[in-house]
Amino acid sequence: MARVSIGEFARQVKAETAKVVWPTRRETIVTTIMVIIMTSLLGIFFFAVDSAFSTLVRTLLGLLS
Repeated sequence: MARVSIGEFARQVKAETAKVVWPTRRETIVTTIMVIIMTSLLGIFFFAVDSAFSTLVRTLLGLLS
């Protein structure tokens, strides 16, 4: 890989930054809402799985005593 000068590097960074397409406000809001919904659903799912395993382990340990 060829080395480039600091000036050339800065020009390349500026050119690449110009290609970035930023999301619209609506896209950002919709994506944020989807993340909140999916995080909540996963939290509920893992809580249910954890509760089920906890109940199972307590039941099995109760059989030993």
